[in-house]
Amino acid sequence: MVYKVEFSARASRKLSSLPKDIQRRLDALISSLAANPRPAAAVKLKEVQGCYRLRRGSYRIIYSVRDDRLVVLVLSVVARKEAYTRAEIAAIGRSLKEWLSKHNGEL
Repeated sequence: MVYKVEFSARASRKLSSLPKDIQRRLDALISSLAANPRPAAAVKLKEVQGCYRLRRGSYRIIYSVRDDRLVVLVLSVVARKEAYTRAEIAAIGRSLKEWLSKHNGEL
């Protein structure tokens, strides 16, 4: 099965604000999630239910997999030092809830 990769508005803004060479490296990793949404390197987050993180250098990709819709939702692309702050975790949770409310989904 091939999943569709979607970005939250916040993740899209954060990715586009990064330098082009880093964007390319992260894009390759994000694109690979369409074929394998739960690679061996993915770590399930304790802070936000149903979310995973992938590491590429000093950056983290936080995402959720919606198997019922075959969607990988990228919620945040952020530097490691910001990834686990209380504000970032709260923003990730809000982004996920916003997407779910638009698509009539549940956690």
